[in-house]
Amino acid sequence: MTQPTSTGQDWALGLTAFAAIFMMISGVVTAIQGIVALANSEFYVVGQEYTFEFDITAWGWILLLLGIVVAAVGVFLFIGQTWARWTALVIVALSMIANFAWVPYYPVWGIIVLALDGAVIWALTVDTRERI
Repeated sequence: MTQPTSTGQDWALGLTAFAAIFMMISGVVTAIQGIVALANSEFYVVGQEYTFEFDITAWGWILLLLGIVVAAVGVFLFIGQTWARWTALVIVALSMIANFAWVPYYPVWGIIVLALDGAVIWALTVDTRERI
């Protein structure tokens, strides 16, 4: 039995699905972080003074709204809306900036999301066209 050959289109669909699913998961988790920050401002502790210092309540609203938008764009990307691909790139870039500034409050998760957001950007921008 012969194995079917993979095409660039198969790769593109798989990478887009990866990006969309990660955006949905990341968006929900980010929104939950925002809810936690709003409900219990003492949960997150800052060890040092940083340039990007905001009140925990402000961070709660930023994360809640950003999480909702990231998850929603992920859903639209998953269902194949053409505008969602470029919108996802912009939203994930904003997520990277927010998580970089969030590192003093929750360093491990902030760095993990930075890396995974980078993977989403790669997945959405990789050239999967076949070469002749």
